Amino acid sequence: MKSNLKRALFAILASTALVTAASAETVRWARVSDALTLDPHSQNQGITHTFAHHIYETLVDRDIDGALTPRLATEWMIKEGDPNTWVFKLREGVTFHDGSAFTAEDVVFSLDRARSEKSNMRQLHVDVAEVVAVDDYTVEVTMKGPSPLYPNNLTNTFIMDKTWSETNDVVEVQDYAAGADNYAVRNANGTGPYILRSREVDVRSELTVNENHWAETKPAVTEIIYLPISDALTRVAALLSGNVDIVQDVPVQDIERLAATPGIKVETGPENRVIYLGYKFGDEPLQSSDVTDRNPFNDPRVREAMELAIDRDAIKAVVMRGQAIPTGVATPPFVDGWTEELDAYPAVDLDRARALLAEAGFPDGFTVTLDTPNNRYVNDEAISQAVVGMLGRIGIRVTLASRPIAQHSPIILNNQTDFYLLGWGVPTFDSAYIFNDLAHTKSGSLGAYNVGLYTNPELDVKIQSLGTEVDLEKRAATIAEIWEVVKADRVLLPLHNQVLAYAMKDRITLPVHPENQPRMTSVTFAD
Repeated sequence: MKSNLKRALFAILASTALVTAASAETVRWARVSDALTLDPHSQNQGITHTFAHHIYETLVDRDIDGALTPRLATEWMIKEGDPNTWVFKLREGVTFHDGSAFTAEDVVFSLDRARSEKSNMRQLHVDVAEVVAVDDYTVEVTMKGPSPLYPNNLTNTFIMDKTWSETNDVVEVQDYAAGADNYAVRNANGTGPYILRSREVDVRSELTVNENHWAETKPAVTEIIYLPISDALTRVAALLSGNVDIVQDVPVQDIERLAATPGIKVETGPENRVIYLGYKFGDEPLQSSDVTDRNPFNDPRVREAMELAIDRDAIKAVVMRGQAIPTGVATPPFVDGWTEELDAYPAVDLDRARALLAEAGFPDGFTVTLDTPNNRYVNDEAISQAVVGMLGRIGIRVTLASRPIAQHSPIILNNQTDFYLLGWGVPTFDSAYIFNDLAHTKSGSLGAYNVGLYTNPELDVKIQSLGTEVDLEKRAATIAEIWEVVKADRVLLPLHNQVLAYAMKDRITLPVHPENQPRMTSVTFAD
């Protein structure tokens, strides 16, 4: 920890030396952690995507209100006479950072790469049958059946240069879970508004404006110095001392103080992200429990007891200082399929929880390890510490294993945990995104983040039907049926929807993004 703090402080001092008289063109942007990789199809993770959006681009994007907007595709439509095929018209005159032209072959290559076996983005393209270039600026994506919502899945699928990828031997996606490496992990060649100038992983990255970018309006920010600073005190001190300009992950305990500090302002808003607990299903005993003949979590009474023991309102009030929205369903209100009825959660009932554990055969409780990140979500480690105490009141004795997200992610992806905390954003604004990754049986492109290995074949059939259902009323009814089962089975134990806070120098305006994916292209400066 001390060496990491020293490196963070050195990076801050170095950035200050470069911009002693910080101009309106330079922004020093501090976050709690770094992008996991620069390989754009390797990790479906928010911080990684946020950084990548400055270098790479997608076919379509979302504005601050969540509406789809053109990016590298200027228009998209279902092909006349063929309800299974989407047609994308591409932006002409776009070049990659190395000067090569952007064409349809790059889109075909990138979509095929994103849906390949090692890609962590593949579930978004599970219904794709074929991608073809009709001409240099037209791409057709043929689906396995009608897929009216497919463009919603493209907001984080980045387009790479096919020739650059072949030249640098990165045709295959980095296998992050296996610890693999490739040239694209630390190098990039996108079409985006900024060019990667230098990168020191977990310490500092520098981006400079792309003077040849296609957008008519050039960003006010012409240089970005990105500083991952895991320690909250150091991160806030850097803003207060003037050594950074924007802090994206503001500790909840510092919001009031920063908002009252002259020269600093704080922007807050709800994020399209739920924070939840998950657990291992199946008959095999847990690796971290003193119960050696069965898996306690496989008993629905145990899962119910856990929910009755966890005080979501106390977590909001004490741990989150009010900056959370407690929920009983693993989807934020932004998402199609959310309802107030689903959102309801039970009151704490410790007596009933203890009785349920006794009925399940655990009158004295049991032991288990909770794996949690400590630098990914707002107060993630503190939330987990609170959960440890709450479960302890009913006899479930939890050991907390806290790690940075870079070490937590492989454990999650490899299903090497009995009990864990995770967060889930929904860039498609549709429940199918949640079901495909978190509730579907882990198989092929589906269930990538089904860490607990929950399986329900009947539910799988319903989940798969959502990708090609064109009757929106029928589709909505199926979504409601799936949520009923997911909630009743307690496939996940949702805690709250996350609330965001960005702090910045008062001459800067950076609105809170519902996807927590702010763009430095949207920064404005006061005169």
